[in-house]
Amino acid sequence: MSTHSSTSSAQGVAWNLGDLYTGVNDAAIERDLDAALRRAQAFESAYRGKIDVPGGPPIHTFLEAVAELESLSEQMDKPSVFAGLMHAAKTDDPPRGALLARARERRALINKHLIFFDLEWVKIESADAERLLAEPSLARYRHYLDQKRAWRPHYLSEPEEKLLEEKAITGRAAFVRLFDETVASLRFPFERDGKSEALSLSRINAHLYDADRDVRRAAAEGLTTGLRDNARLLTYLMNTLVLDHRSDCELRRFDSPMAPRHLANEIEATVVDALMTATERYHGTVHRYYRLKARLLGVETLYDYDRYAVLFADMPPCDWTTARSIVLESYEAFSPRAGAIVGEFFDKNWIDAELRDGKRGGAFSSSTVPSVHPYILMNFTDKLRDVMTLAHELGHGVHQYLSRGVGYLQCDTPLTTAEMASVFGEMLTFQRLQQRYPDPRIRLAMLCGKIEDSFATVFRQVVLTRFEQSLHRARHERGELTTEQINELWLSANRPMHGEVVRLTAGYGWWWSYIGHFVHVPFYCYAYAFGELLVLALVQKYKQEGSAFVPRYLELLSSGGSDAPHVLLAKLGVDVTDPRFWELGLRLLDDMVTEAEGLAGRV
Repeated sequence: MSTHSSTSSAQGVAWNLGDLYTGVNDAAIERDLDAALRRAQAFESAYRGKIDVPGGPPIHTFLEAVAELESLSEQMDKPSVFAGLMHAAKTDDPPRGALLARARERRALINKHLIFFDLEWVKIESADAERLLAEPSLARYRHYLDQKRAWRPHYLSEPEEKLLEEKAITGRAAFVRLFDETVASLRFPFERDGKSEALSLSRINAHLYDADRDVRRAAAEGLTTGLRDNARLLTYLMNTLVLDHRSDCELRRFDSPMAPRHLANEIEATVVDALMTATERYHGTVHRYYRLKARLLGVETLYDYDRYAVLFADMPPCDWTTARSIVLESYEAFSPRAGAIVGEFFDKNWIDAELRDGKRGGAFSSSTVPSVHPYILMNFTDKLRDVMTLAHELGHGVHQYLSRGVGYLQCDTPLTTAEMASVFGEMLTFQRLQQRYPDPRIRLAMLCGKIEDSFATVFRQVVLTRFEQSLHRARHERGELTTEQINELWLSANRPMHGEVVRLTAGYGWWWSYIGHFVHVPFYCYAYAFGELLVLALVQKYKQEGSAFVPRYLELLSSGGSDAPHVLLAKLGVDVTDPRFWELGLRLLDDMVTEAEGLAGRV
């Protein structure tokens, strides 16, 4: 079986991480870790016992402490950020794995000297805390400090917190790393025209978009085979991490497995329930579209491996240079400021897009630290859909770049609004693509692709969340689950969305096992649906308001996580706490399906 590596026009497009460190052996890594440890020890000596005092600490003492905490936290985290990026780019390189382990171990050691601060802060009487938070000099840190207090019921004692921090390295973090390295190293058999290849996950997934049904079927069979052959390990990892999450929830007195994610996302469970329920009421829109897709493909039965098929085999490819031009033009047309930031990502090699063995699959944008800038990883395969992925990650990048101004403690956003800028960037680029390719067949194909991407971001993410709910519940009630039991939970969660229109094969039952979100961040997925439906509403506002919308939108991105999402979004006239809000985006998706039906009648 050949292990020939496919190439793309993005070969050589690799990031330059030199703004962080020069490589795994850069002496500055150890210097930063050593300095951060000394600062953390000095911080503990200076402030332990001086925060949780009657009446609260003097404002100047508290402000000084928080400012030092922010500065040394960035220095402490920078080596781990760099190590994580190095490892993602080449997960099968032992020196990079060793650096990742060392950086995480040292970070945990340093952080043990800082844990006391949060615990003392949350113990302060509410009236005293409110007085401190009202001080103008603390405005830069107000939301960060307020959110820390929201976790007050869920903190443990200091010795317990230190123990959990230390054991996480050989516990949850170790299992997550094992999952990442395992999935990145998997090779899936792909047989076509008497030839056999062993493909990575990203490469075999790319074949599921092929116009040739035999290619899609072969890719689906190969994907299933690879996952089935590794099911014992992947099932064990899932069982272990679900149990670990439940244990953590019980220790921290959360009443449900989703509660920690809701708190971190600064969102009420009722809002999430309203989002998911509203989405499920529109399954009929999905079924309508898949009936259209079957007709356009000329097949009587639409199988799971047909869902993302391009409609026409002669769809134009898109090389890296063209993709770069399209995305850059899209952002520049919206805002010269956003366009200039996107230009920096290309010009300064902040993007890693080439295909290489051992590279992590999928795509992400890492915010790194405010003193540097974000970095993007993706796997570019010369498809038009890759343009949308590039636009998506650059949306994250613009958001992260702009939010650096609010400082390290408040630059990151909850997951619910973390997807906002990325999906908005996709929509800008989709509109540009529609203008660039006026041919009705290509326009229909791109519209169908956008509908499918939106379905994957809204309906599928709700399905993934329902699967997680059932998985966590079953693991608790039945104990360790077999692969077959998890497969059935997966199929059961997927059936309502696909209805009688899409035939789910038995092999599809194994496809839960490579999805990293379940492993990295439990219950991450509903944030995608939140972000997509939010952006559909924002796009409508942009159409209505024109250029007046742009500075307010960029101001929102620049705010990072400096206030609660519903407060920041209210400045744009958006009320995500209204259950009816989600209907706006869902109706727009339904309108897109209607448009596709009309276009199909003219092609």
